[in-house]
Amino acid sequence: MNFIEQESAQKLRGGFYTDQSIARFLVKWVGDSSPRRILEPSCGDGAFLEALEACEETRSAYVFGCEIDPHEAAVADRRTRLSRKILCGDFLRWHLFEGQCTERFDAAVGNPPFIRYQYLPAAQQFLAEKIFDQHGLRFTKHTNAWVSFTLAAFASLRPGGRLAMVVPAEILHIPHAQSLRKHLAEHCSRILLLAPTEIWFGDTLQGVVLLLAERKRHESEKSRGVSIVPLRDRATLLEEPRAYFEDARYTNGAAIEGKWMQVLLSERERTLLERAATLPAIRVFKDIASADVGIVTGANDFFLVAESTISRYGMERFAHPMFGRADHVKGLVFRQSDHETNRREGKPTYFLHFPRTNTRFNKGTQKYLAEGVAQGLPKRYKCRIREPWFAVPSVYPTPIGMLKRAHHFPRLILNAAGALTTDTAYRIRPLGVSAEALVLGFVNSLTILLAELEGRHYGGGVLELVPSEIERLLVPIVPADRRALQQADSRFRRAPQPEDFVRDQDARILAVAGLSVRECDELHEAWLRLRARRHREPRENVALEPEAVA
Repeated sequence: MNFIEQESAQKLRGGFYTDQSIARFLVKWVGDSSPRRILEPSCGDGAFLEALEACEETRSAYVFGCEIDPHEAAVADRRTRLSRKILCGDFLRWHLFEGQCTERFDAAVGNPPFIRYQYLPAAQQFLAEKIFDQHGLRFTKHTNAWVSFTLAAFASLRPGGRLAMVVPAEILHIPHAQSLRKHLAEHCSRILLLAPTEIWFGDTLQGVVLLLAERKRHESEKSRGVSIVPLRDRATLLEEPRAYFEDARYTNGAAIEGKWMQVLLSERERTLLERAATLPAIRVFKDIASADVGIVTGANDFFLVAESTISRYGMERFAHPMFGRADHVKGLVFRQSDHETNRREGKPTYFLHFPRTNTRFNKGTQKYLAEGVAQGLPKRYKCRIREPWFAVPSVYPTPIGMLKRAHHFPRLILNAAGALTTDTAYRIRPLGVSAEALVLGFVNSLTILLAELEGRHYGGGVLELVPSEIERLLVPIVPADRRALQQADSRFRRAPQPEDFVRDQDARILAVAGLSVRECDELHEAWLRLRARRHREPRENVALEPEAVA
Protein backbone atom coordinates (compact mmCIF):
# COMPACT_ATOMS: atom_id res chain seq x y z
CA MET A 1 0.00 0.00 0.00
CA ASN A 2 1.20 3.52 -0.83
CA PHE A 3 0.82 6.31 1.71
CA ILE A 4 0.51 9.99 0.81
CA GLU A 5 3.56 10.95 2.87
CA GLN A 6 5.69 8.60 0.73
CA GLU A 7 4.75 10.25 -2.59
CA SER A 8 6.65 13.03 -4.37
CA ALA A 9 5.20 16.52 -4.75
CA GLN A 10 5.21 15.98 -8.51
CA LYS A 11 3.10 12.84 -8.23
CA LEU A 12 0.68 14.42 -5.75
CA ARG A 13 0.13 17.25 -8.22
CA GLY A 14 -0.09 14.89 -11.20
CA GLY A 15 2.47 17.09 -12.94
CA PHE A 16 3.98 14.90 -15.66
CA TYR A 17 4.40 16.97 -18.78
CA THR A 18 3.84 16.17 -22.42
CA ASP A 19 6.54 15.85 -25.06
CA GLN A 20 6.00 18.13 -28.06
CA SER A 21 5.86 15.18 -30.47
CA ILE A 22 2.80 13.84 -28.62
CA ALA A 23 1.17 17.25 -28.23
CA ARG A 24 1.60 18.12 -31.91
CA PHE A 25 0.20 14.76 -33.03
CA LEU A 26 -2.98 15.23 -30.98
CA VAL A 27 -3.32 18.87 -31.98
CA LYS A 28 -2.96 17.92 -35.66
CA TRP A 29 -5.94 15.57 -35.31
CA VAL A 30 -8.25 18.14 -33.71
CA GLY A 31 -6.98 20.69 -36.23
CA ASP A 32 -8.39 18.60 -39.08
CA SER A 33 -11.88 19.64 -37.90
CA SER A 34 -11.02 23.39 -38.24
CA PRO A 35 -11.96 24.26 -34.62
CA ARG A 36 -12.85 27.83 -33.63
CA ARG A 37 -12.85 27.29 -29.85
CA ILE A 38 -10.46 24.91 -28.09
CA LEU A 39 -10.34 23.81 -24.45
CA GLU A 40 -7.12 22.87 -22.62
CA PRO A 41 -8.27 21.82 -19.12
CA SER A 42 -4.82 21.22 -17.59
CA CYS A 43 -2.28 23.55 -19.21
CA GLY A 44 0.73 22.68 -17.08
CA ASP A 45 3.69 24.52 -18.59
CA GLY A 46 1.91 25.10 -21.91
CA ALA A 47 3.10 22.22 -24.09
CA PHE A 48 -0.28 21.92 -25.84
CA LEU A 49 -0.56 25.70 -26.22
CA GLU A 50 2.77 25.70 -28.05
CA ALA A 51 1.57 22.86 -30.27
CA LEU A 52 -1.69 24.70 -31.01
CA GLU A 53 0.26 27.77 -32.07
CA ALA A 54 2.56 25.69 -34.28
CA CYS A 55 -0.38 24.04 -36.09
CA GLU A 56 -1.68 26.06 -39.03
CA GLU A 57 -5.23 24.75 -38.55
CA THR A 58 -5.46 25.82 -34.89
CA ARG A 59 -3.32 28.94 -34.52
CA SER A 60 -6.23 31.25 -35.30
CA ALA A 61 -8.62 29.54 -32.83
CA TYR A 62 -9.57 30.95 -29.44
CA VAL A 63 -8.15 28.82 -26.62
CA PHE A 64 -9.45 28.62 -23.07
CA GLY A 65 -7.09 26.95 -20.64
CA CYS A 66 -7.04 26.12 -16.94
CA GLU A 67 -4.08 25.53 -14.64
CA ILE A 68 -4.35 25.29 -10.86
CA ASP A 69 -0.68 26.06 -10.15
CA PRO A 70 -0.03 29.84 -10.32
CA HIS A 71 3.59 29.52 -11.45
CA GLU A 72 2.75 27.04 -14.20
CA ALA A 73 -0.25 29.10 -15.31
CA ALA A 74 2.05 32.12 -15.76
CA VAL A 75 4.62 30.04 -17.67
CA ALA A 76 1.89 28.66 -19.94
CA ASP A 77 0.48 32.13 -20.61
CA ARG A 78 3.91 33.50 -21.57
CA ARG A 79 4.63 30.53 -23.83
CA THR A 80 2.06 31.42 -26.52
CA ARG A 81 0.69 34.31 -28.56
CA LEU A 82 -2.62 32.57 -29.26
CA SER A 83 -5.93 34.32 -28.74
CA ARG A 84 -6.52 32.90 -25.30
CA LYS A 85 -7.60 33.08 -21.71
CA ILE A 86 -5.57 31.11 -19.16
CA LEU A 87 -7.53 30.72 -15.93
CA CYS A 88 -5.44 30.15 -12.82
CA GLY A 89 -7.85 27.88 -11.01
CA ASP A 90 -9.48 24.48 -10.75
CA PHE A 91 -10.93 23.24 -14.06
CA LEU A 92 -13.57 21.08 -12.37
CA ARG A 93 -14.80 24.03 -10.31
CA TRP A 94 -14.94 26.22 -13.42
CA HIS A 95 -16.79 23.54 -15.36
CA LEU A 96 -19.43 23.02 -12.65
CA PHE A 97 -20.08 26.65 -11.77
CA GLU A 98 -19.22 28.65 -14.91
CA GLY A 99 -18.64 26.34 -17.85
CA GLN A 100 -22.32 25.46 -18.23
CA CYS A 101 -23.03 29.09 -19.16
CA THR A 102 -20.40 29.41 -21.89
CA GLU A 103 -20.41 28.41 -25.55
CA ARG A 104 -19.29 24.84 -26.05
CA PHE A 105 -15.92 24.00 -27.55
CA ASP A 106 -15.09 22.44 -30.92
CA ALA A 107 -12.18 20.50 -29.43
CA ALA A 108 -10.49 19.63 -26.16
CA VAL A 109 -6.84 18.61 -25.89
CA GLY A 110 -4.55 17.91 -22.99
CA ASN A 111 -2.87 15.65 -20.51
CA PRO A 112 -5.08 15.54 -17.39
CA PRO A 113 -3.51 15.09 -13.94
CA PHE A 114 -3.03 11.50 -12.75
CA ILE A 115 -3.84 11.80 -9.02
CA ARG A 116 -5.50 9.19 -6.82
CA TYR A 117 -8.76 10.28 -5.24
CA GLN A 118 -7.43 9.79 -1.70
CA TYR A 119 -4.53 12.16 -2.47
CA LEU A 120 -6.85 15.00 -3.55
CA PRO A 121 -7.79 17.77 -1.09
CA ALA A 122 -11.33 17.43 0.27
CA ALA A 123 -12.62 20.26 -1.94
CA GLN A 124 -11.34 18.59 -5.10
CA GLN A 125 -12.76 15.23 -4.00
CA PHE A 126 -16.15 16.94 -3.72
CA LEU A 127 -15.82 18.45 -7.20
CA ALA A 128 -14.78 15.12 -8.73
CA GLU A 129 -17.85 13.40 -7.29
CA LYS A 130 -20.14 16.19 -8.54
CA ILE A 131 -18.89 15.70 -12.11
CA PHE A 132 -20.15 12.11 -11.98
CA ASP A 133 -23.43 13.19 -10.37
CA GLN A 134 -24.00 15.74 -13.12
CA HIS A 135 -24.07 12.98 -15.72
CA GLY A 136 -25.88 10.39 -13.63
CA LEU A 137 -22.81 8.16 -13.54
CA ARG A 138 -21.73 5.77 -10.80
CA PHE A 139 -18.93 7.19 -8.67
CA THR A 140 -16.29 5.32 -6.68
CA LYS A 141 -13.69 6.66 -4.27
CA HIS A 142 -11.12 4.48 -6.02
CA THR A 143 -11.23 6.84 -8.99
CA ASN A 144 -8.43 9.06 -10.26
CA ALA A 145 -8.44 12.75 -11.20
CA TRP A 146 -7.88 12.02 -14.90
CA VAL A 147 -11.31 10.32 -15.10
CA SER A 148 -13.28 13.33 -13.85
CA PHE A 149 -11.15 15.70 -15.97
CA THR A 150 -11.83 13.66 -19.10
CA LEU A 151 -15.56 13.50 -18.35
CA ALA A 152 -15.77 17.26 -17.82
CA ALA A 153 -13.70 18.03 -20.92
CA PHE A 154 -15.91 15.78 -23.05
CA ALA A 155 -19.06 17.37 -21.60
CA SER A 156 -17.72 20.77 -22.71
CA LEU A 157 -17.75 19.76 -26.39
CA ARG A 158 -20.40 20.66 -28.92
CA PRO A 159 -21.97 17.87 -31.04
CA GLY A 160 -19.30 16.64 -33.44
CA GLY A 161 -16.53 18.03 -31.23
CA ARG A 162 -13.23 16.20 -30.84
CA LEU A 163 -11.43 15.05 -27.70
CA ALA A 164 -7.69 14.30 -27.86
CA MET A 165 -6.03 13.45 -24.56
CA VAL A 166 -3.17 11.52 -23.01
CA VAL A 167 -4.74 9.10 -20.50
CA PRO A 168 -3.48 6.04 -18.59
CA ALA A 169 -3.62 2.73 -20.44
CA GLU A 170 -5.73 1.49 -17.53
CA ILE A 171 -8.71 3.18 -19.20
CA LEU A 172 -9.14 -0.21 -20.91
CA HIS A 173 -9.68 -2.23 -17.78
CA ILE A 174 -9.65 -0.42 -14.46
CA PRO A 175 -13.05 -0.60 -12.68
CA HIS A 176 -13.05 3.06 -11.62
CA ALA A 177 -13.03 4.09 -15.30
CA GLN A 178 -16.12 2.04 -16.15
CA SER A 179 -18.44 5.05 -15.93
CA LEU A 180 -16.19 6.96 -18.33
CA ARG A 181 -16.02 4.03 -20.76
CA LYS A 182 -19.81 3.69 -20.70
CA HIS A 183 -20.36 7.42 -21.19
CA LEU A 184 -17.93 7.70 -24.10
CA ALA A 185 -19.29 4.57 -25.78
CA GLU A 186 -22.83 5.97 -25.62
CA HIS A 187 -22.03 9.48 -26.84
CA CYS A 188 -19.16 9.07 -29.31
CA SER A 189 -19.37 8.22 -33.00
CA ARG A 190 -15.89 6.66 -32.85
CA ILE A 191 -13.23 6.13 -30.19
CA LEU A 192 -9.63 5.41 -31.15
CA LEU A 193 -6.99 4.46 -28.60
CA LEU A 194 -3.42 4.61 -29.85
CA ALA A 195 -1.35 2.43 -27.53
CA PRO A 196 2.44 2.94 -27.34
CA THR A 197 4.27 -0.34 -26.96
CA GLU A 198 6.84 1.38 -24.72
CA ILE A 199 6.67 3.51 -21.58
CA TRP A 200 6.59 7.12 -22.80
CA PHE A 201 6.37 8.78 -19.39
CA GLY A 202 9.34 7.21 -17.64
CA ASP A 203 8.97 9.21 -14.43
CA THR A 204 5.62 7.55 -13.72
CA LEU A 205 6.18 3.98 -14.96
CA GLN A 206 2.61 4.56 -16.13
CA GLY A 207 1.56 3.15 -19.48
CA VAL A 208 -0.49 5.66 -21.48
CA VAL A 209 -2.71 5.71 -24.53
CA LEU A 210 -3.65 8.56 -26.82
CA LEU A 211 -7.44 8.93 -26.68
CA LEU A 212 -9.05 10.29 -29.85
CA ALA A 213 -12.84 10.53 -29.55
CA GLU A 214 -15.44 12.24 -31.70
CA ARG A 215 -18.73 13.27 -30.12
CA LYS A 216 -21.89 12.23 -31.97
CA ARG A 217 -23.43 14.99 -34.07
CA HIS A 218 -26.86 13.89 -32.87
CA GLU A 219 -27.90 11.28 -30.31
CA SER A 220 -29.57 9.08 -32.93
CA GLU A 221 -26.26 8.66 -34.75
CA LYS A 222 -25.04 5.07 -34.69
CA SER A 223 -21.68 4.59 -33.02
CA ARG A 224 -18.98 2.63 -34.83
CA GLY A 225 -17.42 1.68 -31.48
CA VAL A 226 -13.84 1.42 -30.19
CA SER A 227 -10.53 0.59 -31.83
CA ILE A 228 -7.11 0.02 -30.27
CA VAL A 229 -4.03 0.41 -32.46
CA PRO A 230 -0.42 -0.02 -31.27
CA LEU A 231 2.17 2.69 -31.84
CA ARG A 232 5.50 0.98 -32.46
CA ASP A 233 7.68 3.97 -31.55
CA ARG A 234 7.62 7.76 -31.48
CA ALA A 235 8.43 7.91 -35.19
CA THR A 236 4.83 6.94 -35.86
CA LEU A 237 3.80 10.32 -34.47
CA LEU A 238 5.14 11.88 -37.68
CA GLU A 239 2.35 10.15 -39.61
CA GLU A 240 -1.08 11.64 -40.23
CA PRO A 241 -3.42 11.08 -37.26
CA ARG A 242 -6.36 11.31 -39.68
CA ALA A 243 -5.21 8.10 -41.34
CA TYR A 244 -5.19 6.20 -38.05
CA PHE A 245 -8.68 7.44 -37.21
CA GLU A 246 -10.19 6.71 -40.61
CA ASP A 247 -8.48 3.37 -41.30
CA ALA A 248 -8.97 1.77 -37.87
CA ARG A 249 -11.30 -1.22 -37.56
CA TYR A 250 -13.81 -0.54 -34.82
CA THR A 251 -15.53 -2.95 -32.45
CA ASN A 252 -19.01 -2.41 -31.05
CA GLY A 253 -21.63 -4.30 -29.07
CA ALA A 254 -21.02 -6.59 -26.11
CA ALA A 255 -17.23 -6.36 -26.45
CA ILE A 256 -17.23 -2.74 -25.21
CA GLU A 257 -20.04 -2.87 -22.65
CA GLY A 258 -17.65 -3.38 -19.74
CA LYS A 259 -13.91 -3.39 -20.01
CA TRP A 260 -12.48 -2.67 -23.44
CA MET A 261 -9.85 -5.41 -23.32
CA GLN A 262 -11.84 -7.62 -25.70
CA VAL A 263 -11.22 -5.04 -28.42
CA LEU A 264 -7.67 -6.44 -28.45
CA LEU A 265 -9.05 -9.75 -29.71
CA SER A 266 -10.09 -10.61 -33.24
CA GLU A 267 -13.72 -11.34 -33.99
CA ARG A 268 -12.81 -15.00 -34.43
CA GLU A 269 -11.17 -15.09 -30.98
CA ARG A 270 -14.20 -13.49 -29.35
CA THR A 271 -16.47 -16.03 -31.06
CA LEU A 272 -14.24 -18.84 -29.79
CA LEU A 273 -14.62 -17.57 -26.22
CA GLU A 274 -18.38 -17.57 -26.64
CA ARG A 275 -18.30 -21.17 -27.91
CA ALA A 276 -16.07 -22.32 -25.06
CA ALA A 277 -18.56 -20.95 -22.54
CA THR A 278 -21.23 -23.32 -23.90
CA LEU A 279 -19.24 -26.53 -23.36
CA PRO A 280 -20.59 -28.61 -20.44
CA ALA A 281 -17.15 -29.23 -18.91
CA ILE A 282 -16.33 -25.53 -18.78
CA ARG A 283 -17.76 -23.79 -15.74
CA VAL A 284 -17.96 -20.26 -14.42
CA PHE A 285 -15.69 -19.89 -11.40
CA LYS A 286 -18.38 -18.42 -9.14
CA ASP A 287 -20.47 -21.57 -9.66
CA ILE A 288 -17.73 -23.91 -8.48
CA ALA A 289 -15.74 -21.92 -5.92
CA SER A 290 -15.66 -18.88 -3.66
CA ALA A 291 -12.81 -16.39 -3.39
CA ASP A 292 -12.16 -14.31 -0.28
CA VAL A 293 -9.26 -12.11 0.78
CA GLY A 294 -6.56 -13.57 2.97
CA ILE A 295 -5.70 -12.43 6.50
CA VAL A 296 -5.58 -8.65 6.80
CA THR A 297 -2.86 -7.75 9.31
CA GLY A 298 -2.38 -4.03 8.66
CA ALA A 299 1.36 -4.57 9.12
CA ASN A 300 2.64 -7.57 7.20
CA ASP A 301 6.29 -6.81 7.93
CA PHE A 302 5.54 -7.17 11.65
CA PHE A 303 3.30 -10.25 11.59
CA LEU A 304 5.14 -12.22 8.86
CA VAL A 305 8.58 -13.23 10.05
CA ALA A 306 11.45 -15.63 9.51
CA GLU A 307 12.36 -18.40 11.93
CA SER A 308 15.28 -16.35 13.24
CA THR A 309 12.91 -13.67 14.56
CA ILE A 310 10.75 -16.29 16.27
CA SER A 311 13.78 -17.81 17.98
CA ARG A 312 15.21 -14.44 19.01
CA TYR A 313 12.03 -13.45 20.87
CA GLY A 314 10.85 -16.91 21.96
CA MET A 315 7.54 -16.72 20.05
CA GLU A 316 7.35 -20.33 18.85
CA ARG A 317 3.84 -20.97 20.20
CA PHE A 318 2.41 -18.06 18.20
CA ALA A 319 4.07 -18.99 14.88
CA HIS A 320 2.16 -20.72 12.05
CA PRO A 321 3.34 -21.70 8.54
CA MET A 322 2.17 -19.33 5.81
CA PHE A 323 2.73 -18.36 2.19
CA GLY A 324 1.97 -15.11 0.45
CA ARG A 325 4.50 -14.50 -2.31
CA ALA A 326 5.38 -16.18 -5.58
CA ASP A 327 8.83 -17.21 -4.31
CA HIS A 328 7.13 -19.06 -1.43
CA VAL A 329 5.28 -21.39 -3.83
CA LYS A 330 7.16 -23.11 -6.64
CA GLY A 331 4.34 -25.27 -7.96
CA LEU A 332 0.63 -26.03 -7.91
CA VAL A 333 0.81 -27.67 -4.47
CA PHE A 334 2.16 -26.15 -1.25
CA ARG A 335 3.51 -28.99 0.88
CA GLN A 336 5.19 -29.12 4.26
CA SER A 337 8.44 -29.69 2.38
CA ASP A 338 7.95 -26.34 0.60
CA HIS A 339 7.52 -24.64 3.95
CA GLU A 340 10.69 -26.31 5.24
CA THR A 341 12.62 -25.07 2.20
CA ASN A 342 11.38 -21.53 2.80
CA ARG A 343 12.31 -21.82 6.49
CA ARG A 344 15.86 -22.95 5.71
CA GLU A 345 16.27 -20.10 3.23
CA GLY A 346 15.34 -17.58 5.92
CA LYS A 347 12.18 -16.33 4.21
CA PRO A 348 9.38 -14.71 6.23
CA THR A 349 7.31 -17.86 6.12
CA TYR A 350 5.66 -17.75 9.58
CA PHE A 351 2.55 -15.85 10.63
CA LEU A 352 2.37 -14.56 14.21
CA HIS A 353 -1.10 -15.16 15.62
CA PHE A 354 -1.34 -13.50 19.02
CA PRO A 355 -4.52 -14.37 20.96
CA ARG A 356 -7.01 -11.72 22.00
CA THR A 357 -7.39 -12.62 25.68
CA ASN A 358 -6.20 -14.80 28.56
CA THR A 359 -2.55 -14.88 27.65
CA ARG A 360 0.51 -14.01 29.67
CA PHE A 361 3.27 -13.22 27.21
CA ASN A 362 6.89 -14.11 27.95
CA LYS A 363 9.47 -11.32 28.10
CA GLY A 364 10.62 -11.85 24.51
CA THR A 365 7.09 -11.55 23.13
CA GLN A 366 6.45 -8.49 25.30
CA LYS A 367 9.60 -6.91 23.88
CA TYR A 368 8.54 -7.68 20.30
CA LEU A 369 5.09 -6.16 20.85
CA ALA A 370 6.70 -3.11 22.45
CA GLU A 371 8.81 -2.65 19.33
CA GLY A 372 5.59 -2.69 17.29
CA VAL A 373 4.20 0.08 19.49
CA ALA A 374 7.42 2.08 19.03
CA GLN A 375 6.97 1.77 15.25
CA GLY A 376 3.51 3.31 15.56
CA LEU A 377 1.66 0.19 14.44
CA PRO A 378 -1.31 0.67 16.84
CA LYS A 379 -2.06 3.92 14.98
CA ARG A 380 -2.38 2.23 11.59
CA TYR A 381 -5.99 1.93 10.49
CA LYS A 382 -6.38 -1.87 10.49
CA CYS A 383 -4.57 -2.15 13.81
CA ARG A 384 -6.38 0.81 15.35
CA ILE A 385 -9.87 -0.57 14.77
CA ARG A 386 -9.27 -3.82 16.67
CA GLU A 387 -8.69 -4.47 20.35
CA PRO A 388 -5.99 -5.27 21.20
CA TRP A 389 -4.14 -3.98 18.14
CA PHE A 390 -1.99 -7.13 17.80
CA ALA A 391 -4.87 -9.64 17.77
CA VAL A 392 -5.43 -10.20 14.05
CA PRO A 393 -8.96 -11.51 13.27
CA SER A 394 -10.19 -14.01 10.66
CA VAL A 395 -7.22 -16.36 10.93
CA TYR A 396 -7.96 -19.66 9.20
CA PRO A 397 -6.63 -21.70 6.24
CA THR A 398 -8.60 -22.88 3.19
CA PRO A 399 -8.02 -25.88 0.91
CA ILE A 400 -6.80 -23.67 -1.92
CA GLY A 401 -4.89 -20.39 -2.13
CA MET A 402 -4.32 -18.00 -5.01
CA LEU A 403 -1.72 -15.26 -5.13
CA LYS A 404 -3.30 -11.86 -5.75
CA ARG A 405 -0.74 -10.88 -8.37
CA ALA A 406 1.05 -12.82 -11.08
CA HIS A 407 3.83 -12.20 -13.57
CA HIS A 408 3.06 -14.83 -16.23
CA PHE A 409 -0.40 -16.10 -15.25
CA PRO A 410 -2.46 -16.71 -12.12
CA ARG A 411 -2.61 -20.20 -10.61
CA LEU A 412 -4.47 -21.93 -7.84
CA ILE A 413 -2.40 -23.66 -5.15
CA LEU A 414 -3.54 -26.75 -3.28
CA ASN A 415 -2.82 -25.97 0.37
CA ALA A 416 -1.60 -29.44 1.39
CA ALA A 417 0.34 -27.98 4.34
CA GLY A 418 -2.70 -26.24 5.86
CA ALA A 419 -0.78 -22.97 5.74
CA LEU A 420 -2.23 -19.52 6.32
CA THR A 421 -2.29 -16.77 3.70
CA THR A 422 -2.29 -13.00 4.14
CA ASP A 423 -4.07 -10.45 1.95
CA THR A 424 -1.41 -10.88 -0.72
CA ALA A 425 -3.36 -14.02 -1.59
CA TYR A 426 -6.98 -15.17 -1.74
CA ARG A 427 -8.57 -17.99 0.18
CA ILE A 428 -10.41 -20.30 -2.21
CA ARG A 429 -13.09 -22.87 -1.27
CA PRO A 430 -14.30 -25.33 -3.93
CA LEU A 431 -18.08 -25.77 -4.26
CA GLY A 432 -19.30 -29.09 -5.61
CA VAL A 433 -15.99 -30.00 -7.24
CA SER A 434 -12.84 -31.48 -5.79
CA ALA A 435 -9.99 -29.19 -4.84
CA GLU A 436 -7.66 -31.25 -7.04
CA ALA A 437 -9.87 -30.86 -10.13
CA LEU A 438 -10.20 -27.12 -9.58
CA VAL A 439 -6.46 -26.54 -9.15
CA LEU A 440 -5.56 -28.82 -12.05
CA GLY A 441 -8.06 -27.28 -14.46
CA PHE A 442 -7.29 -23.64 -13.68
CA VAL A 443 -4.06 -23.27 -15.66
CA ASN A 444 -4.89 -23.41 -19.37
CA SER A 445 -4.94 -20.93 -22.25
CA LEU A 446 -8.69 -20.26 -21.97
CA THR A 447 -8.71 -19.40 -18.27
CA ILE A 448 -5.53 -17.35 -18.26
CA LEU A 449 -6.57 -15.48 -21.42
CA LEU A 450 -9.76 -14.49 -19.63
CA ALA A 451 -7.65 -13.47 -16.63
CA GLU A 452 -5.81 -11.03 -18.93
CA LEU A 453 -9.16 -9.66 -20.11
CA GLU A 454 -10.79 -9.46 -16.67
CA GLY A 455 -7.83 -8.38 -14.54
CA ARG A 456 -5.86 -5.16 -14.43
CA HIS A 457 -2.16 -4.38 -14.68
CA TYR A 458 0.10 -1.64 -13.45
CA GLY A 459 3.68 -0.45 -13.88
CA GLY A 460 6.07 -3.37 -14.22
CA GLY A 461 3.55 -5.56 -16.04
CA VAL A 462 2.12 -7.43 -13.05
CA LEU A 463 -1.38 -8.86 -13.46
CA GLU A 464 -3.83 -8.48 -10.58
CA LEU A 465 -7.34 -9.85 -10.10
CA VAL A 466 -9.88 -9.09 -7.39
CA PRO A 467 -12.51 -11.64 -6.29
CA SER A 468 -15.27 -10.22 -8.53
CA GLU A 469 -12.98 -10.64 -11.56
CA ILE A 470 -11.93 -14.15 -10.55
CA GLU A 471 -15.58 -15.11 -10.27
CA ARG A 472 -16.13 -14.39 -13.99
CA LEU A 473 -13.36 -16.70 -15.23
CA LEU A 474 -14.18 -19.88 -17.13
CA VAL A 475 -12.52 -23.03 -15.77
CA PRO A 476 -12.60 -26.49 -17.40
CA ILE A 477 -13.32 -29.23 -14.88
CA VAL A 478 -12.12 -32.69 -15.90
CA PRO A 479 -11.71 -35.84 -13.75
CA ALA A 480 -8.69 -35.47 -11.47
CA ASP A 481 -7.35 -37.00 -8.28
CA ARG A 482 -4.42 -36.20 -5.99
CA ARG A 483 -2.02 -38.23 -8.14
CA ALA A 484 -2.97 -36.36 -11.33
CA LEU A 485 -2.41 -33.05 -9.57
CA GLN A 486 0.93 -34.19 -8.18
CA GLN A 487 2.05 -35.12 -11.68
CA ALA A 488 0.96 -31.71 -12.98
CA ASP A 489 2.80 -30.06 -10.10
CA SER A 490 5.99 -31.86 -11.11
CA ARG A 491 5.55 -30.83 -14.74
CA PHE A 492 5.00 -27.21 -13.66
CA ARG A 493 8.19 -27.15 -11.59
CA ARG A 494 10.24 -28.74 -14.39
CA ALA A 495 8.85 -26.74 -17.33
CA PRO A 496 11.60 -24.82 -19.17
CA GLN A 497 9.22 -21.89 -19.75
CA PRO A 498 5.77 -21.12 -18.28
CA GLU A 499 4.16 -21.27 -21.74
CA ASP A 500 5.47 -24.82 -22.21
CA PHE A 501 3.43 -25.97 -19.23
CA VAL A 502 0.36 -24.10 -20.51
CA ARG A 503 0.54 -25.83 -23.90
CA ASP A 504 0.81 -29.18 -22.16
CA GLN A 505 -2.22 -28.31 -20.02
CA ASP A 506 -4.21 -27.35 -23.12
CA ALA A 507 -3.67 -30.80 -24.59
CA ARG A 508 -4.60 -32.50 -21.31
CA ILE A 509 -7.42 -30.21 -20.13
CA LEU A 510 -8.95 -28.13 -22.92
CA ALA A 511 -8.92 -30.97 -25.42
CA VAL A 512 -10.76 -33.20 -22.94
CA ALA A 513 -13.24 -30.37 -22.35
CA GLY A 514 -14.11 -30.33 -26.06
CA LEU A 515 -11.84 -27.83 -27.82
CA SER A 516 -9.94 -28.78 -30.98
CA VAL A 517 -6.17 -28.57 -31.36
CA ARG A 518 -6.61 -25.52 -33.61
CA GLU A 519 -8.86 -23.80 -31.09
CA CYS A 520 -6.37 -24.49 -28.30
CA ASP A 521 -3.61 -22.97 -30.43
CA GLU A 522 -5.70 -19.88 -31.16
CA LEU A 523 -6.44 -19.33 -27.47
CA HIS A 524 -2.79 -19.85 -26.61
CA GLU A 525 -1.59 -17.34 -29.21
CA ALA A 526 -4.15 -14.79 -28.01
CA TRP A 527 -2.92 -15.21 -24.44
CA LEU A 528 0.73 -14.86 -25.48
CA ARG A 529 -0.14 -11.67 -27.36
CA LEU A 530 -1.93 -10.08 -24.40
CA ARG A 531 0.77 -11.15 -21.95
CA ALA A 532 3.42 -9.65 -24.24
CA ARG A 533 1.41 -6.43 -24.33
CA ARG A 534 1.26 -6.36 -20.52
CA HIS A 535 4.98 -7.10 -20.23
CA ARG A 536 5.78 -4.66 -23.08
CA GLU A 537 7.84 -7.34 -24.79
CA PRO A 538 9.01 -7.22 -28.44
CA ARG A 539 6.42 -9.85 -29.36
CA GLU A 540 3.75 -7.15 -29.35
CA ASN A 541 5.53 -5.40 -32.21
CA VAL A 542 4.37 -8.18 -34.54
CA ALA A 543 1.34 -9.52 -32.72
CA LEU A 544 -1.26 -6.79 -32.88
CA GLU A 545 -1.94 -6.80 -36.59
CA PRO A 546 -5.10 -5.00 -37.84
CA GLU A 547 -7.23 -8.16 -37.74
CA ALA A 548 -6.32 -8.63 -34.09
CA VAL A 549 -7.70 -5.25 -33.12
CA ALA A 550 -10.79 -5.36 -35.30
